[in-house]
Amino acid sequence: VQLQASGGGLVQPGGSLRLSCAASGSIYRINTMAWYRQAPGKQRELVATITSGGSTNYADSVKGRFTISRDNAKNTVYLQMNSLKPEDTAVYYCNSHVTDRKMEGMYYWGKGTQVTVSS
Repeated sequence: VQLQASGGGLVQPGGSLRLSCAASGSIYRINTMAWYRQAPGKQRELVATITSGGSTNYADSVKGRFTISRDNAKNTVYLQMNSLKPEDTAVYYCNSHVTDRKMEGMYYWGKGTQVTVSS
């Protein structure tokens, strides 16, 4: 199973970006999907999660600004980021718990995508 993230870039404060992360491979079911981020010199932190049923949870720092969603038909999770702040600058990683066709469940990480918020 592989996760491929995309959509990062440079944006001015107050701007928006949409991250995508597509899962591929020997997938039976994708369970919880999530976005994490890691800023320079800081630990990786959870940004948002979404269950297979669509229930979501957010870090306090992004509530009201970020929206996580998923397209189960495309095995893809999205992170819509609005009203971006310089402190949102980080490498963003997607993470998914996947049950493969051998009925084994594991967490997988995608390669990060850089988000830089700067004027």
